[in-house]
Amino acid sequence: MAQTSLRPALLPLAAFLGLSLPWLNPFSPGPTPNVMPWLTALVGFACLLPWAARARPAQVAALAASAWLVAALLSAVLGLLQYFGAAGALTPWVNSAGLGEAYANLRQRNQFATLTKIGLAALLWWAARSAAARGMAGASPRPSPLAWRTWMPLAAAALLALGNAASSSRTGLVQLLLLTLLVIVWRAPGSGWCPPALRLLLTAVLAYAVAAVALPLLAGLNLQASGMLARLHIGDTACASRLTLWGNVLHLIAQRPWLGWGWGELDYAHFITLYPGRRFCDILDNAHNLPLQLAVELGLPLALALCGSGLWLMARAKPWRERDATRQLAWSVLGLILLHSLLEYPLWYGPFQVAFGLSLWLLWRRPGGTAPESCPESKPFWPLALALPASIAIFIIAIAGYAAWDYQRVSQLYLSPKMRAEAYREHPLEKIQHSWLFQDQLRFAELTTTPLTAANAAHLHQLALDMLHFSPEPRVIQKLIDSATLLGRIDEAQFYRLRYQAAFPGRQAAPAH
Repeated sequence: MAQTSLRPALLPLAAFLGLSLPWLNPFSPGPTPNVMPWLTALVGFACLLPWAARARPAQVAALAASAWLVAALLSAVLGLLQYFGAAGALTPWVNSAGLGEAYANLRQRNQFATLTKIGLAALLWWAARSAAARGMAGASPRPSPLAWRTWMPLAAAALLALGNAASSSRTGLVQLLLLTLLVIVWRAPGSGWCPPALRLLLTAVLAYAVAAVALPLLAGLNLQASGMLARLHIGDTACASRLTLWGNVLHLIAQRPWLGWGWGELDYAHFITLYPGRRFCDILDNAHNLPLQLAVELGLPLALALCGSGLWLMARAKPWRERDATRQLAWSVLGLILLHSLLEYPLWYGPFQVAFGLSLWLLWRRPGGTAPESCPESKPFWPLALALPASIAIFIIAIAGYAAWDYQRVSQLYLSPKMRAEAYREHPLEKIQHSWLFQDQLRFAELTTTPLTAANAAHLHQLALDMLHFSPEPRVIQKLIDSATLLGRIDEAQFYRLRYQAAFPGRQAAPAH
């Protein structure tokens, strides 16, 4: 009996934790910091799968809104602690940040800002659901201003706005305007968000406006140099601006418009190209704009086909006519992530991928659809329908576990000997000869830690050429130039030396010995 009663509760709990914890994960060990957060999100998705396969769309929406809201509220608290320099006591469970900086455990201000806006959209959904429930029960649709059902959502909206303001993210400001626009568009009578959304959104906007001025002053910072207003006024340096970045990407697209440079090859293309004008002054591994990213790596025809198909599907769905609160939530999350994708690359990160996919699923499933679990067990293939999601989840967790083990093994090469696992403290390269999933990281470590000699010059030269496609950074380029010089390939060495000087003007290629 205990097992029977416990099992139904464990599935939604696992799903809730699987959706919320990846946003709060503080651990991102090198050499590729995004690997472990992505694997955490993958395991979280696996925890969601068995329950979501049985649940109704309304139940999935409720759990997703709860997980997103809790993750956003907790992250807002963590972000404010970081902003005021009070997060040090929570290390290692909270990422460290300088005074006046806030990004919670997402390691990037714009991702943190997007999470606070997803949380605000989830809060609007819960407020709409509560208002609808009170209306169905015959209660007053407007509770007393002193009732907890009134002030708790308002306090949550204010906290999310404070977190967004603390991030100093210009993307977060534009996303707040997007949510405001959506609420205005969805104001028609009978719309799911209409009654409570305006109050919550007005609270968020006012709290954001006050916090943009008050937070730097409370932290003892100069309002002219710190905070949202300063970022709007000062902007980025010319070589680090998105306009420079996008100009470089457009130049690269013009070089190979039909098939592109290949998936994952933007950083190599940026290094190898000498631009006629200003150059973006960093390694460029993403176009910070999803359509441009698709065009530069996959070619214009495929990029236009993918983006055009997406726009056609959206126009056909007519999101501006939505009246159902759950579908409004899904469209809001998609809109926030896609807006962010025009300025950066959130869809390269696990929690945003799961949120994006789950929103698409909520739009695909009818709001009033029946749950698989309501089907009679006598129907054909019903046992298989129950077992298949659990089997897929177990398989995903096993794959993620293997990937985590393999990554931890390869990461030993990037640690000092005393920080490595005991088995890898001496001669780690000899013990880690191959990796199925992280061969590039393994080969990069070999290149950067192996001294160049006449005997291994040819091998390291080829390895350096390969590693330019993985990470065209000074250590790789210098080893390439030195090995080419040692092999007598003077013209090739000069070819890469010119690009080294263009890509890293503050550094000069050292002469080969």
